[in-house]
Amino acid sequence: MMLDLFDFYDKMERNNILLSFKGDITSELLTSILQIMESKMDNMQEEPKTKRKVYNVLVECLQNLYHHMDDAAADTGEKHRSAIFMIGKIDNKYNVITGNYILNENVSGLKSRLDEVNALTKEELKDYYKQVLNNGEMSLKGGGGLGMIDIARKTGEKLGYNFMAIDEKLSFFSLNIKISQQ
Repeated sequence: MMLDLFDFYDKMERNNILLSFKGDITSELLTSILQIMESKMDNMQEEPKTKRKVYNVLVECLQNLYHHMDDAAADTGEKHRSAIFMIGKIDNKYNVITGNYILNENVSGLKSRLDEVNALTKEELKDYYKQVLNNGEMSLKGGGGLGMIDIARKTGEKLGYNFMAIDEKLSFFSLNIKISQQ
């Protein structure tokens, strides 16, 4: 099968993709992506508030990829350690899109958590964030489960997501975060 490179390029151009990556997510890659995006936003002369918001959301999204990819890879082989990440800008909104494999047994729990975060108002998100923070419980990955709450709080937008079943063990989870320039 031959990849139609122009079609791929054209889709990225139409969606104004500033940066994309597919592969193994490492801590070194996280640092590089953040440096590249910081430089791109400086070149685009973004307002400091917008740069800070985009940077903070990028950190959360990339850390989620980095910390939660091992589950699928451990059970199904290294090929499923690969993830995809893209950031684009359309109509004065940044779009951060991530995708990674997830074990089917984890889909319903993550979907419930995302739906719960999406159902909350700005004030409820603030209270929920404090509640989870003060709860002191840590997940198996060492986090308190604050990442998605923090993203929703910082963006003021609903978290867009999708789960696509791959086989009896795996699904592919995609997350789309919109960040307004304000």
